[in-house]
Amino acid sequence: MSQPHEVVVLAVDRVVGFELGLPYRLLGLAEDADGRPLYRVRVATLDGRPVRTADGFSVQPEHDGSVLETAGTVVVPGIMGGPVVREGRIPPELGDALRDAARHARLVSICTGSSVLAAAGLLDGRPAATHWRDVDAFRANFPSVRLDPDVLFVDDGDVLTSAGVAAGIDLLLHLVRRDHGSEVANRVARRNVVAPWRDGGQSQFVERPVPDPGDAGTAATRAWALEHLGDPLTLADLAAHARMSVRTFTRRFREETGLSAARWLVQQRVALARRLLESTDVPVERVAEQAGFGTTASLRQHLHAAIGVAPLAYRRTYRGPVAHPM
Repeated sequence: MSQPHEVVVLAVDRVVGFELGLPYRLLGLAEDADGRPLYRVRVATLDGRPVRTADGFSVQPEHDGSVLETAGTVVVPGIMGGPVVREGRIPPELGDALRDAARHARLVSICTGSSVLAAAGLLDGRPAATHWRDVDAFRANFPSVRLDPDVLFVDDGDVLTSAGVAAGIDLLLHLVRRDHGSEVANRVARRNVVAPWRDGGQSQFVERPVPDPGDAGTAATRAWALEHLGDPLTLADLAAHARMSVRTFTRRFREETGLSAARWLVQQRVALARRLLESTDVPVERVAEQAGFGTTASLRQHLHAAIGVAPLAYRRTYRGPVAHPM
């Protein structure tokens, strides 16, 4: 039997208490089909002493920074305020510890934990996410980081970052899915009573004016579109279903989802293609048709843009090798 993957959750001053507990809830409860744990999650501070949270209490971790030496994954939860978020500064010993860990461990941040990684120089030239409210400060402090303010999380291989709070759940479930497949990730999601996958990006949570209640909504049309993803849907088709002009529909759709209708459709089709690749042996050509991409070339292009892999590579990751040629 293989040993569980070692995860260290590194708590720093003013850590967000909710996010500090997420890695155990999402990774620590992941099990294989025989009920064996797949991850060992330990919480630590560099010096092993208590750390203040941003929520009015302190916590006493059971470990100090020595556990970083054997970690396969290091998770840095978000923090509230302080010199890290405001000025992009961290204690030298914290930066040293994270850079040392990066030589052998995968790094993960939740919410403003990305500022900690960036301050250690670990996100230079890389794509990253953070909470939408901290985008301006992040860009000012870390101009060399390729910040994407619209996504829930970014997977850049050995460094993964997420947007605010609940996006940490999305990222940690993504880790389980990446490491052990959708079946395990879905079990973890069910146990925690959370969605196994959320569509869209964090732009839908940015503060914006409340839509005029006199306007008709687009929810029914979105539900209808999900049942017709294999059809060649156009913006005019969607607007006609909602009984709106294209202009009104476009405005309302963005107000309600934070996305354009075209981008939303692509995201739904990618999500459907992923489900088909994960859970069926349908040939890739048919996956492309059923998901509404039409051709394998179009599916390959959109899947690679979304998650950086080709269809067969994605299927091998989550299902093992299949006989269907691309």
